[in-house]
Amino acid sequence: MENEENVDLNEQIQGPIDDVTSVDIATQLSDCEDEEIEKLCKDLDPEKLAAILEESEVKTQLSMIDFLDNKKILSIFSYMSKDDIVDILGELKPLRSKELINLMKEGDKKIIKQLLGYRDDCAGGIMTTEYIALFSDFKIEDAIRKIKQIAPKTELIETIFVTNKKRELIGTASLRDILVAPEDQELEEITNTHFISVEPETDQEEVALLVSKYDLTAIPVVNKRNAILGIITIDDIVDVIVEEQTEDVLKMGGVAKEETLDSTLAESVKLRTPWLLINLVTAFIASMTVRAFESTIAQVVALSAVMSIVTGMGGNAGTQTISIIIRNIAMGKIKLKDAKGMILKQIALGFIEGLIVGAITGCVVGLIYHNLYLGIIICLAIIGNLIIAGIFGLLIPLILDKIKMDPALSSSIFLTATTDTLGFLVFLGLAKLFLPHLI
Repeated sequence: MENEENVDLNEQIQGPIDDVTSVDIATQLSDCEDEEIEKLCKDLDPEKLAAILEESEVKTQLSMIDFLDNKKILSIFSYMSKDDIVDILGELKPLRSKELINLMKEGDKKIIKQLLGYRDDCAGGIMTTEYIALFSDFKIEDAIRKIKQIAPKTELIETIFVTNKKRELIGTASLRDILVAPEDQELEEITNTHFISVEPETDQEEVALLVSKYDLTAIPVVNKRNAILGIITIDDIVDVIVEEQTEDVLKMGGVAKEETLDSTLAESVKLRTPWLLINLVTAFIASMTVRAFESTIAQVVALSAVMSIVTGMGGNAGTQTISIIIRNIAMGKIKLKDAKGMILKQIALGFIEGLIVGAITGCVVGLIYHNLYLGIIICLAIIGNLIIAGIFGLLIPLILDKIKMDPALSSSIFLTATTDTLGFLVFLGLAKLFLPHLI
């Protein structure tokens, strides 16, 4: 079956690249054997390989590079944007990466080395140097001529970046405005001087928030002197958003972003065990709470059967709140100072949801164990724990964000400890209070 898929892939790629998108080819390549990848690397021309390489997973990229000599790789790189080249070079062994950089033209070499100097998760690490920047005193006629000259080599032409003679960014001009402006008019006259920019050290998540907030198609990266270093385009921002959301989801599950399906057994154990140990500590805390009511549980065995319902519902309700709060923290919409006005809502929400769920649970438990008081106890405990879950689900991520800890990484651990411990405390405390009616 796998061989059939590989044959079909070969047949598809022999045709024009437009007949099969590079994304689809890259996806199929991830399931191919090394022999098939090697054959494709030999058969395809550099332009086709460049399109596929840009869309491939890191593992596939490295496999393709292994089957290519330096001369062909440099030929492929000539069809790729500098930021994509840097991403690939960053994954190669240092010796191979250095070889390729030394073989590049001086201009390209300087740009590549500059981009490699930035962290992967900052503006400098994701920016491209392929953009159009023109002097503000250009006549529209000259600007159009220059755009036609540079456009084939650039990633973005819809937005033109305008600089002064000191190469300081002073604004942007849309290609549409340039095309409709009189030819003898200066570019400065149609330049929008209100623009958003970032420095190369700005975190990629902050960049994504700015692009989303101001609905930008590209954002310039400037240095301390406001000289433009590069731009970040919307396609890179989409990749950042996907990466950050994936990272947050993994963190909420106590899994490091570095772990993949291809991670070794030792790597997975190393990355997962610390969080399991932390969870173990919180489990012991909840267990000690239960131990304090051993005598009560011993007298009413039914308590041990139903008390997990209270903590389970509290954990689920708290997770709902935490998910919303973490998302809004990531979007920069909420801080700890905003929590005061939201606590009453969480209390009301917890009470209403707890009353609905608790009433149903209380009726079922009361009927099963033929004890009205047991039903009332579990109903009240669920109401109390859902109120607790709402309050702490709001406060925990905001407090962690305030003290510069990642809320996505730690919130669920602290929430579980809180809802389990306080849930058991409320339920068993009520059971002890009503003990004469339960025996």
